[in-house]
Amino acid sequence: MADPFALDQYLARRKVLAAFTPKFHVYDPTGQLVAYVEQKAFKLKEDITVFGDEQKQKPLLIIKARQALDISATYDVTDARTGAKVGALRRKGLKSILRDEWTVLDTADREIGKIEEDSALMATLRRFLSNLIPQSFHVTLNGQPSGVIKQHFNPFVLKHTVDLTSDTGKRFDRRLALAAVVLLLAIEGRQQ
Repeated sequence: MADPFALDQYLARRKVLAAFTPKFHVYDPTGQLVAYVEQKAFKLKEDITVFGDEQKQKPLLIIKARQALDISATYDVTDARTGAKVGALRRKGLKSILRDEWTVLDTADREIGKIEEDSALMATLRRFLSNLIPQSFHVTLNGQPSGVIKQHFNPFVLKHTVDLTSDTGKRFDRRLALAAVVLLLAIEGRQQ
């Protein structure tokens, strides 16, 4: 199995019809499973464990919301293998109503990057005309383009590809990248 934190590309999937216990699968470019999440439904405060296997024997990451039911929630990301905080991801709640935006934070909660929906016009079309237009997110780190997360239209499976090949210096910690795509499937996926 490939090291999920050494990859520049991922394919993440969530079945739309699995509403009560959403399950996410993350694959490497060859189709090998690198991460698995089984999200607990009806939680007031998100607490997500990302595993390296479907048997849930190899915890990789822990993603925890700081507050319950907050539309601008901050999610701390911890490496489950070492217990070390990796950073955090903060959803720009009210701003995300019109155009989804997340802030990437380092271990000291300093802003180091953003994950933004492609354009205000496309976001508006998606919100008010049709959710059939797939989302696309641009990742920037310290003002530099670092990657793209693209949703692919499928009415039964929420699917995102993550491409960080433009992040040649690996400035975007792949643990935060993996946590970001899981949160996009979990949080933004509820809007589908």
